[in-house]
Amino acid sequence: MPLFYRFLFLMATLLTAADLRAAQVCGETGVWVQILGAGGAEINDGAAGSSYVIWLDNKARAIIDTGPGSSVAFDQSGAQFEDIEVMAFTHLHADHSADFAAFVEGSASLTRTAPLIVLGPDSAVPGIPDMSTFVDRFIGAEGVYPHLQDFLTHKSSGGYRIRVRNVPSSGVKRWAQFGSEHLRLAAIPVYHDGVPALAWRVEVGDKSVVITGDFNNQKNVMPKFAKNADMLIATHAIPENARGNQKERYALPSQLGRIAKQADARMLVLSHRMNRTRGKESLSRQAIEEHYQGYVLFANDGECWGL
Repeated sequence: MPLFYRFLFLMATLLTAADLRAAQVCGETGVWVQILGAGGAEINDGAAGSSYVIWLDNKARAIIDTGPGSSVAFDQSGAQFEDIEVMAFTHLHADHSADFAAFVEGSASLTRTAPLIVLGPDSAVPGIPDMSTFVDRFIGAEGVYPHLQDFLTHKSSGGYRIRVRNVPSSGVKRWAQFGSEHLRLAAIPVYHDGVPALAWRVEVGDKSVVITGDFNNQKNVMPKFAKNADMLIATHAIPENARGNQKERYALPSQLGRIAKQADARMLVLSHRMNRTRGKESLSRQAIEEHYQGYVLFANDGECWGL
C-alpha cells in the first residue's frame, strides 16, 4: 500500500476508534461498559479475573461475574455498591466467581437497603453446584464464611438481603425474567465442556450488551441471542491453531468472527485473555476479520466503553 494511502487508512482508523469513547473513567451520561477484569484463571497474566459492570448515567447498575480481583477493581472504578441492582454469573468456576464473598463482606458497612438479586446457572451435573447452592456454600450457615449468613435473611446486619435465583442452563430456551426501571436481563444456555453455563444479554434503553462467558458455540445459539448487540463481549481463551480439549471449552477466533457477523454486532470485545493468546492478537484479529468487519477490541482491566 502506498505511503499516502497508509496515512489515510491510519487516520480513518483513529477517527473511528475515537467514536467508541474508550476511557479509564466512565462518562456521566449514557450507557457504559467497564472491564473490571479481562484475564482468565492464570495468576501470571497481570490481569484480574472476568468481571464487567454496566453503567447508566454515572451509576453502576449490574455486575456480570466476579473473578479474582474484581472487588478491588470495583472499588477503584468509583462505583457505588448501593446502586447495583443485579449480579449475574455466566458460570461458577473460580476465575469467574471467586470474589463473590469479598463483595458481600465489603458491603457490610454501606448504607444499602434494597435487595441484591443474584442470578446464575442451575445444575443437573453431579458435583457442580447450582447458583443457590454456591451462595449457600459461601455465606450460608454451614458455608465457608458463616458470619455472612444473615445477608440471606430479612435480619441482615448489612442492611439488605441477597435474593438468589437459579436460571436454566440446559436446552436452548431463552430466559428473560429479570427487569427493573433501568435494565432488563436475558440468558441462554451455552456449552462449556459439560459445565452449566450461560450467556447474558443486558438491555438498557435501546442499548444492549451480550457477554458470552466461556463457551464453544456447540449449538450455535449465540448469533440469534446477540442479534444487533451494541457490544458483544466474548472469551478469547484460545488461539486459532488450538487443538483437542481446548476446543471443547472455548470458541476459536474465527468462530467468534462468524458469530459477530451473523449477529450484526456493532463491536466485538475480546476478554478473558489467556497467556496462550497474548502476543497473538494480530493472528486472532486476522482470523476474526475474515468474517467480521466491525470493531474488534482487545479488553484490558479498567477500560470503560461508551455505547
